[in-house]
Amino acid sequence: MLMAPPPLLSLSALLLILLAASASNAAAKPVQTQSFLATPLSPERTSAPSELARDDDKDLFAGNLATAEDAAASTVRFSVVHRDDFAVDATAAELLAHRLERDGKRASGISAAAGAANTTRGGSGTGGVSAPVVSGLAQGSGEYFTKIGVGTPATPALMVLDTGSDVVWLQCAPCRRCYDQSGPVFEPRRSKSYGALDCAAPLCRSLDSGGCDLRRRACIYQVAYGDGSVTAGDFATETLTFAGGARVARVAVGCGHDNEGLFVAAAGLLGLGRGSLSFPAQISRRYGRSFSYCLVDRTSSATPASSRSSTVTFGSAALASTVASSFTPMVKNPRMETFYYVQLAGISVGGARVPGVANSDLRLDPSSGRGGVIVDSGTSVTRLARPAYSALRDAFRAAAAGLRLSPGGFSLFDTCYDLSGRKVVKVPTVSMHFAGGAEASLPPENYLIPVDSKGTFCFAFAGTDGGVSIIGNIQQQGFRVVFDGDGQRVAFVPKGC
Repeated sequence: MLMAPPPLLSLSALLLILLAASASNAAAKPVQTQSFLATPLSPERTSAPSELARDDDKDLFAGNLATAEDAAASTVRFSVVHRDDFAVDATAAELLAHRLERDGKRASGISAAAGAANTTRGGSGTGGVSAPVVSGLAQGSGEYFTKIGVGTPATPALMVLDTGSDVVWLQCAPCRRCYDQSGPVFEPRRSKSYGALDCAAPLCRSLDSGGCDLRRRACIYQVAYGDGSVTAGDFATETLTFAGGARVARVAVGCGHDNEGLFVAAAGLLGLGRGSLSFPAQISRRYGRSFSYCLVDRTSSATPASSRSSTVTFGSAALASTVASSFTPMVKNPRMETFYYVQLAGISVGGARVPGVANSDLRLDPSSGRGGVIVDSGTSVTRLARPAYSALRDAFRAAAAGLRLSPGGFSLFDTCYDLSGRKVVKVPTVSMHFAGGAEASLPPENYLIPVDSKGTFCFAFAGTDGGVSIIGNIQQQGFRVVFDGDGQRVAFVPKGC
């Protein structure tokens, strides 16, 4: 006589069947992909420099001569160019190699600064200001440049844009030690608006590394960067003028008489950091502390950069067309005032969250100042804490199993693909998820970049053991990145250029 199986065995068998079916369904879930136009780097050498390298543009800053306090305009916008736009007689591969070399030095410097546990840094308009932006890649300093006018009358000055530093400075005559720059060196004696700062001035006391020339009772400054570059000289106030004539008076600037390092071509640096001496902080009474930029793609195979322009905007116009859901809160590091920290909550590949990208590896430790994730305009490649990067890389390799891996990697990249002979390729999607629900779904050119003229493309992320993770400008390309200093939040708005 046949006996029925015990009920417990039947239940166990049923659970096993259900689990197997669930696993099968999960495994069968299709990987989300998007089309990637695989165009290798051009083998041709560059010939013409950017138009922002011209020296005959003093009329660019003519027009409204009112000071910022009296001017009706409350938004400033200017053009930005990438450093590569200044290169002459260099191939795209050579420019990329120089860029990655600079990038490694900058990332190391940021990690060293952010990891200094015992160091404490520190020291409203209805519209805004804006200007074009260019990249400084080809010159060996910074990645993106813009041109402003300094002094009265205004002297055009090509300035590096840097969200990772605060002090605004430029080379000044007389030069005891200066590097070659594009355009004339600023001469403070010829400016009617130049004002030296006394040693006791509050602005002087706000410097992290400053001092006093006792003979002249003049405030002096010094800034050293992680790549070994340094600038030093007098600390003063000056009027800055933007394209169209909008002027901002009494901006604290370093007038550098001793400068060396990787600042070739640029006249100086416009610090956009979070500290009290940064340019956004100094103009906050008129424009607020909000600014945004959109950086045109420089290395990918997407639409040529010449058809679009990079810009940076200061004032309330920087927040225009930005919805609340795009924002993630800024995270405060009590030991590092300058950097813009955010909480990266996770990363998806092919539509699925990568389980190994854990908050514990990316979270800022406020007691030590280590860890965390910053958004930086001057770092190119996104660096993630080593465990998070390894998990992301492995997930991407698994999702991109149909692509042919190129052995050996390239420079700091350990995951590269041979796409030679292919025009359009389906690649897994990649999205970054932030605290508060904000998300940045990356275009394929923001994570697969060409590294040679043969068809090799690399996954443009890297691991770091330096303590701080960095969202670099390759991943930011094409987004309008909004830094709402008044609301203490950051947004990534797609297709913002």
